[in-house]
Amino acid sequence: MSDKKKEKGFFTKLHDKYRLVLMNDDTFEEKLSFRLTRFNVFTFFGTLVIFLVFATTYIIAFTPLKEYIPGYADFNTRKVLRELNMKADSLQAELRSKDLYILNIRNIIEGRELVDEIPESESSQEFVEISELTRSREDSILRAQIETEIRYAEWTPDEMEFTESRGVSQFFFFPPLQGIITSHFNTAERHYGIDIVAEKGSPIKATLDGTVILATWTLTTGYTIVIKHSNNLVSVYKHNDTLLKGEGSYVKAGEVIAIIGESGTLSTGTHLHFELWFNGNPINPLDYIVF
Repeated sequence: MSDKKKEKGFFTKLHDKYRLVLMNDDTFEEKLSFRLTRFNVFTFFGTLVIFLVFATTYIIAFTPLKEYIPGYADFNTRKVLRELNMKADSLQAELRSKDLYILNIRNIIEGRELVDEIPESESSQEFVEISELTRSREDSILRAQIETEIRYAEWTPDEMEFTESRGVSQFFFFPPLQGIITSHFNTAERHYGIDIVAEKGSPIKATLDGTVILATWTLTTGYTIVIKHSNNLVSVYKHNDTLLKGEGSYVKAGEVIAIIGESGTLSTGTHLHFELWFNGNPINPLDYIVF
């Protein structure tokens, strides 16, 4: 019975009325007064706490302030990072395919077999400029012996036949050089271009609009520049004296890209060796260009 009286007394006290008075300390004049109960005070502060909890939860969940919480990862941020990662992977794959294409162009020029993937040694090795290498006499002899061997795969007349695209025949080719043709296109002799003789110092021009994918020097072909055009068409210019464009440069038809020369061990005099390749196969430039 005593416990019930105490419990009843506690709830009864919740409704006991009190007065909160604000008075002037000097004159004891009553300025403001509030009539309160314990129940009203508990209700007010309880409601205030609940409101603060919900307000804090809303601010954290639906405002940018949540990004300042340590360890919190925004969903949009994760989405953006995932999209950037996918784009980076796509760019890396595209760059690797471009490198593979350029590598196969080099292989075509140098008579090597085409590859489906870039070898690890090719992708990881650091290339050193030939001018920086110290050559011995034995090394030069070995280089000349190896590079003057058969550099192109065996081609038969049947294998050389392919269907020409209408786009190739409709191109307006710009003559890369005006001169005398001394050697013609001959697949039987593995001569996949034509030789044009002109005066020393004559400029060599791009036959079509395109991008320079190779500008280098080799022992046999000397200073060589290769331009990729549309419709899988590639033009090659060998034995130059000076290259005026670098890899990655975009050139217009008729733009000067090199100066005629006689560089390379296969050169017998000042001339331009000019080749056209379509879909990986050589075509006769005289079928499309008037020199």
